[in-house]
Parts: sequence; structure tokens; C-alpha cells
Amino acid sequence: MRTLVLLPGFMCDNDLWRDMVPDLGRLGQLHYGDVYHDDTLEGMARRVLAETPERFVLVGFSMGGFVARVLALMAPERVAGVAFVASSAREYTPAERQRRLQGNLPGDRPKRAHPGVALGLHPDRERDPVLLERLRDMQRRLGSEVRARQSALIRKDGYADLERIACPALVVACRQDRLRKLEETERMARSLPHARFEVLEDCGHMAPLEKPHELAALLRDWIERTGL
Repeated sequence: MRTLVLLPGFMCDNDLWRDMVPDLGRLGQLHYGDVYHDDTLEGMARRVLAETPERFVLVGFSMGGFVARVLALMAPERVAGVAFVASSAREYTPAERQRRLQGNLPGDRPKRAHPGVALGLHPDRERDPVLLERLRDMQRRLGSEVRARQSALIRKDGYADLERIACPALVVACRQDRLRKLEETERMARSLPHARFEVLEDCGHMAPLEKPHELAALLRDWIERTGL
């Protein structure tokens, strides 16, 4: 049976995928990658590989997409296909690196002037109490140690590396993503040899929370069309 390995974003746990589980479960067994106990992308990738079946379809959201890129190059014989959702291969600027080392989430500084707002969400949903609480709950459950490890990740430019990923790929951008420029994600699709590029409309960065069924439908269609 097909296995889907799901890699979450920064300070997101398995609840990120909750609304997608019924749809994704029809595609195969779901495995949640452990990206909580390592402070390097390589360490995260090795841990995921050690805990997953021999061959699988890889789905990386945001930070998970950075891990997915490293993993797909580390063990290409095990990755049947890879999907990158709201992700990038851009290197951090020195300022972004410093903010991460200080433990700040993307958008933290603007948010201080606008309490109760999640800039990772579409502007029309940035104050949605249900979504805000889900985001806060994930951060509370993961805690400060996970936050420190994930904040310490070094992200080097990886666009050239994408050219060496030969398996089928899906790249999904979100039209109203305020944390990830669409051009960054679109560039990933151009760099991958066998990529399909899709844009989720009316969606902020947090696609699995905001558009779970639409995202699952894109994954299903891609998997079926490529015969993964």
C-alpha cells in the first residue's frame, strides 16, 4: 500500500493535517515525520528516513519542504514523488537568521502592533478565533525546546539542488501568502526537472488549515496522474 510521509512547518504538529486526514487516508497510509528532535535539516531527514517504510510519497509544508528537499537528495531511491507546499529553497538573509536565533516566528515584529493577528493566514482569516487557537495550541504543545531547535536551522540556497531531484514533483503556492513570496515557490517548480506547479487561490500561508480539501484534491490528482 502507498505511504504518504507528511512533514509539517515551523512549530506545527500533527494537528496541521487534521482536516486533510480523511481525504489523504484514501490515498494510502499516513506517516507523520518527526522534525522535532534535531537542529539541522540533515538530522531531520535522517530521522524521518529511519522511521518510514522503504518507499513513499513525500509531502513537505513550508519548513517541511526544506527537509523534503534534503531527504529526496539523501535517499532518492526511496522517494517515489515529492510535493512542496508553500515552501521555498531561498537562503535566509542575515537579518532573518538573527531573528530566528532569537526565537521569533515569521511576522512576529509586525504582529506586535496588531495583537490577535496571524500573518500566516489569509487577511480575511487572520483573526479567525478557531484557526488562531489551533496555531497557538500547536506552539504550546511543542514548547520552547522544539522552537529553539527549529529556529537554529541553517537554510542555504537550494535551488541548484532541486535540479538533481528526478522523481515527479508537485509545487503548490498560495496566492495570498504573506510569509512566502509566490516567486520563490514558482522558482522551485522551474528548477525541478519533472514538476507540476499549482496555485491555491484565496489562501494564506497555512494551506493545510485554510484549504485542506482543495490541497488534498491537488495531491490526489497529482498522485493519480503520475501513477505514484
